[in-house]
Amino acid sequence: MTTFKLSCFIVCVLFAGAFNQGELRAQDLKNNSSLDEKVKKFLEEHAGQWRDLNISSYDGQVLYDIIIKGKYKSALEIGTSTGHSGIWIAWALSKTGGRLITVDIDEERHKQALQNFKEAGLSEYIDARLTDAHELVKQLKGPFDFVFSDADKDWYKNYFIDVDPKLKVGGCYTTHNISDRSMGGYGRAGGRGGNGGSGDYLEYVRSLKNYETTLNRTTLISYKRAEK
Repeated sequence: MTTFKLSCFIVCVLFAGAFNQGELRAQDLKNNSSLDEKVKKFLEEHAGQWRDLNISSYDGQVLYDIIIKGKYKSALEIGTSTGHSGIWIAWALSKTGGRLITVDIDEERHKQALQNFKEAGLSEYIDARLTDAHELVKQLKGPFDFVFSDADKDWYKNYFIDVDPKLKVGGCYTTHNISDRSMGGYGRAGGRGGNGGSGDYLEYVRSLKNYETTLNRTTLISYKRAEK
């Protein structure tokens, strides 16, 4: 084999190897077209019906995209409501090979969420618990790489402090119903007591040097870049 032909052969082998590696990376996410269609159909049929403390479809897409991009697998949701956010989260986890623990204290909302998870075809990806998040979040061992907090604002900071040691570096902690207007005391809630409200929470998280925090409409997105 001439030197020229040998060089061409080596280049072709290297190119093929690089292509196959890229192909493998693209296949890291699991594809289930039948499940995708079922979830999409469910969300379309229930569009505009998500009230009772649920998030918007826009916010659901934000959570979905974060999980897919980070390929997160171990998720915690604080505040299930009737399951809209859980469906978006679990749908993404079905592609990464992950699972969601979601908790709510209200029995009626919990029952409705279970039914919605079943109809959407996502029950196997969700561990839905009916209990007090104030206690459960402390008890959960983790680790987690994705968290969505959407329950009693006056406890936002407490939840974060409890989960922070269990959140992996590179993981993402998201919080709903936050705005820059929260600063200066706006939005402080009474509720069940705790650590101020969304204003105190926003100020606290933004002060953390090991987190990179941005605001997407009303969803606070905090990436953990280091342990401390």
